[in-house]
Parts: sequence; C-alpha cells; structure tokens
Amino acid sequence: MGLVGRNGHIPLYIMIFLIICYLLLPLISVFISKDPAFLLEKLHSDLSFKALSLSLQTTVVAMIVIVVFATPLAYLLAKSNFRGKKVLEVALQMPVVAPSAVVGVGLLLVFGQKGLLGSTFSLFGFSIPFTRIAVVMAQVFMAAPFFITTARQAFEAVDNQLLDVSRTLGVAPWRTFWRVTVPLALPGLLTGIALGWARALGEFGATMMFAGNLPGKTQTLPLAIYTAMESDADVAVAISALLLTVSFLLLLLVSFIDRRMRQTVSAR
Repeated sequence: MGLVGRNGHIPLYIMIFLIICYLLLPLISVFISKDPAFLLEKLHSDLSFKALSLSLQTTVVAMIVIVVFATPLAYLLAKSNFRGKKVLEVALQMPVVAPSAVVGVGLLLVFGQKGLLGSTFSLFGFSIPFTRIAVVMAQVFMAAPFFITTARQAFEAVDNQLLDVSRTLGVAPWRTFWRVTVPLALPGLLTGIALGWARALGEFGATMMFAGNLPGKTQTLPLAIYTAMESDADVAVAISALLLTVSFLLLLLVSFIDRRMRQTVSAR
C-alpha cells in the first residue's frame, strides 16, 4: 500500500516540477545564457547607469510617498468598519488587475495637458507627462495596492486588546499607534515595502505611456531593456540580469529583516 501510495503521488510531483520549471527557468536563463563577465562588460554603458540611477531615485521617492499616504489608509481598512468599505477594498485592487498600459492612458487623461486636471496645471505653466514626476506617479499607482494589502494584513494581526490596554493607561492614540501598533506590525510593513518596491522597479506599461522613454530623463530599467532589444540584445540581457539581481537582493534583505523582527516580537 505504501508503494502504491507513493506511486499515486508521482503525477502530482511531475505537475509541481513542471510549474516550478516554467516559473523559474526563464529567470534563470537570463543569468546562464551568457558568461557573467560578459554581462558585466555590457553593463558598462551610459544606458545602463542612467537607467539604474533613475530607477533607484524614482522608486525611493515612490515608496516614501506610498508609505506616508497609504499607511493611514491601510490602518483604517484594518481597524474600522464603515459603509462602502468592501467597495473601496475592491477599487483599491483595480491597479493590480488593470493592464498597465490602460493605467498610463488613464493618467494621461487626468494629468495630460488637456486632461481633467492637467489643463489647470497648464495654465500655470506646469506639465507632468514625460517628466520624472510622471515616472514616480506611475510607480506609485502600480505599487501602492501591494503595500496597502500587506500593511492592512499586518495591522489586522495586531491584537486589539493591546491597543485597548494602552488607551486605558492614558496613552494618546497617536502614541499608541507609534509605540505599540507600528512595532508589532513592522515585519508586515517591511514586507509590503519590499513587494511595492519590486513592483515599482519592474513597472513598464504605465511609465511608457505616461512618462515616455526618454534616456536619462524618464527611461527606467525596464524601458532601457526595451530600447536595448532594438539595438543590442546582449545589453538587454545584462540589464535584465541587473534588474533581477536588485529585486532578488531587495526581497532577500527584507525577508531576513522580517524573520529577525518576528523573532524579536516573539521573544517579547
């Protein structure tokens, strides 16, 4: 019976093996298709350095904006019940399922020179599309739902009784939030930052439509890959390897911090 049982799991193991290969092989191929030294050599170009610098600068700004403005929203969704909450939750997930090119068109319709708000900005000589501001706005739009969802789950995991005890001791609500809620939710918040940052780094469609693909001005790493594919595929592979490495190290670092923070919280 034991042998029959193990043999019965063989199709399941094959299916698992196939899906793992399908998900990982394309990513691994970026690193094994070319010699690492050759890829490093190809990275020594203005295209790569400018795109990397721009991506790091804009994603840092985008994540600061997301954390500052989306954290209160995530806390509200986690700790409050109000009419229309479910509709709001679904609406906030729309950027996840909406095609990024559609998001770019929508941003143009709102902030373009003839858009709903852009026309007003134009009266004061201020234009957003095809600038670094547009890059940040596209990244914020696409990455915010990932942070909000994870941050909300982190706040929901904080025991309300701890918050009630803090308030009964006379601690102000804002101090309770910073001294009790945030430390307990910090591992989840860091995970949300990592997911949002990785999404912002990989953003392509909305950036292309709303900010354009201007080298040194709005060309991020994904757009640099697109440009390089038209002239030098090896450079595109090298930049792809760089983007994957940065994303992997980011997730690995935050995963380590998350584990350490959970151990610290458990010890307390």
